[in-house]
Amino acid sequence: MTPDRLGVVIVAFNSADVILDCLDSLFASEDAARLAVAVVDNASSDDTREAIRAWAAGERAAPHPGCVPGQAGPAPKPIAMQTVKTGEAGAGDAPLTLILSDVNGGYAYGVNAGLAYLRNRTDVTGYWVLNPDSIVPPEAPSRFLAKLADTNEGMLSSRCLYVEAPDIIQTDGGRLNRWTGVCESVNAGQPAASTPLPDGATLDFVTGANIVVPRGFLDRVGPMHDDYFLYYEEVDWAWRRGGQPIRMVPGAQIYHRGGTSIGSSNGIRQASPFADYFNQRNRIWFVKRHFAPWRAPVAIGWALAKAGQALLRTGPAQARAILAGALDLAPPASVSERIKDPAARRRAFGRHADGGKGR
Repeated sequence: MTPDRLGVVIVAFNSADVILDCLDSLFASEDAARLAVAVVDNASSDDTREAIRAWAAGERAAPHPGCVPGQAGPAPKPIAMQTVKTGEAGAGDAPLTLILSDVNGGYAYGVNAGLAYLRNRTDVTGYWVLNPDSIVPPEAPSRFLAKLADTNEGMLSSRCLYVEAPDIIQTDGGRLNRWTGVCESVNAGQPAASTPLPDGATLDFVTGANIVVPRGFLDRVGPMHDDYFLYYEEVDWAWRRGGQPIRMVPGAQIYHRGGTSIGSSNGIRQASPFADYFNQRNRIWFVKRHFAPWRAPVAIGWALAKAGQALLRTGPAQARAILAGALDLAPPASVSERIKDPAARRRAFGRHADGGKGR
């Protein structure tokens, strides 16, 4: 009998400089034989696809071996790999599948494409959504597999540490302000050695860089909402879980660079206007979707104050992006010009893709 497998969904976009480290750590892990890895490439314009193919064939090495504590590697090569397009079933038993999208549909779009592919595999009992700029210690997959054996509901996650500062916590999950929709990252910036994991019952969500859900969760809750494009899709997913628990798994920590494709704030650098636009727009969308209508003005008021603060601290570009996002206006040029493909613009900006009005 084939043992239960953990499906891993990695969404890549111009990730050639980081994704090989992630894949090498996964396939060098203790339970690599029980992983089914699906990389969804969101129409990268760099050589992400070629890099993955060359790495799997043993023709290209991961660039940063041993850059985090306990990292194993390199993984033995070659690794059997198949390539399919979004919506195709594929052979169903390859340890590594590269799923090619013709459009950059956003993060949740990519996650959902990977989940749809892996759901067709009857041997996959859980799904691990993992960012391409993450590095996995050898024991992490085993810890998640052991926990999945005991549950078919809820969300699992683990501590995320910085690749650049591996003794510092990036996040232990998050809590949500019910008035503003603002997210607080638990234990961010704290020393890992002296900071205990939080009780999952005190969390509202876990980071989208590191989520594990059993098949039963996906059957009941469904996939992510992909209209967010990026940001708040994992918060929304967790919010829709109903009474299903969140569990933090000890000893399954990962290391994460964070924001390498989109310019997110990572505790070291300031968020870009691109990141601020989507963060604020989607925060308001989330509040309108899940809370009473009278809470939206409170959430917008918070953004106005944030824009004023940004104007004084970092200048008008940041402030314009925050205001445009929060008021659901057309993105400023510094944001809009980052996405040139018309299909991707429609996914990202909706009614504003071509200067239109009305959501």
